[in-house]
Amino acid sequence: MPLSAPAPAPSSRTSPVTAAYARLTEALPVMSVTEFSPTDPLPEGDGWVSAAGLAAGGAELDAFLAWDEAQIERDHGQKGRPDVVAAFGLHRYSWYACLLFTVPWFLQRRVPRFPAEHVAFQREQSRLAVRAGTFSCLPGDPAAGEPGARVVPDEEALRAEVRAAFAEHIEPVLGGFGPRMRRRGRALWGMATDEVVEGIWYIAELLDPGEQERCRRELELLLPGSTRPYVGAAGFRELAGPGGRSLPTRDRASCCMFYTLAPEDTCITCPRTCDADRIAKLTATAAA
Repeated sequence: MPLSAPAPAPSSRTSPVTAAYARLTEALPVMSVTEFSPTDPLPEGDGWVSAAGLAAGGAELDAFLAWDEAQIERDHGQKGRPDVVAAFGLHRYSWYACLLFTVPWFLQRRVPRFPAEHVAFQREQSRLAVRAGTFSCLPGDPAAGEPGARVVPDEEALRAEVRAAFAEHIEPVLGGFGPRMRRRGRALWGMATDEVVEGIWYIAELLDPGEQERCRRELELLLPGSTRPYVGAAGFRELAGPGGRSLPTRDRASCCMFYTLAPEDTCITCPRTCDADRIAKLTATAAA
């Protein structure tokens, strides 16, 4: 079956979360988010994949994971296990997708809703396209009167909106990846939990190093450890480094499976990395 021609590019639009996405691109210039109207088609062809296509678990997901399979073999000189390839692909989608929700919340106290059918991703260019819809905000927000606004009473209600909006988006995507993974259910939601935390924590430091501590506090409130289907708390803690220096770290709820390719090079926040190794790596990073 021949590939369909790329759809004509629809006109981008602005919304109450556009400014947040602009700041995201300023902080991370390789990434961009383009908003379209609810009736516009999402981009197709030229490397674009729809979140709904990933959720379907068919040919679109096969093509998406072929990139990860080739990258693993090229960079590591070995084939990755199918579940490892799937884990890499899921991470490389969900890390970007979660920022659609956490960045506007962190910067503007606004939480958009983007079901899987409203999002497309161009991984090689780190581009996201979304069909704008409704959003939640607080009572005093100037955008509270905008079309599509859903006003919630307080900060905790808005945090619930963040959790619900990302869960609505990612749950069908996890369903598409699930059959290709060795571990499902709790392990998949553990990955989703980690992406929520580590994505915005990284972006906060790029925005302003002083923002990372605020971000940590916000994430501890967002994910206190009892917010199913998410797994565990935000997981931040302090380690005592050389000279009594405090070294911030966190405990991931899941493993990214990179150890299957390089057992000696685990992530600092990996459940497999002991505290002594974390201290050594954090100290070396600070010194560099």
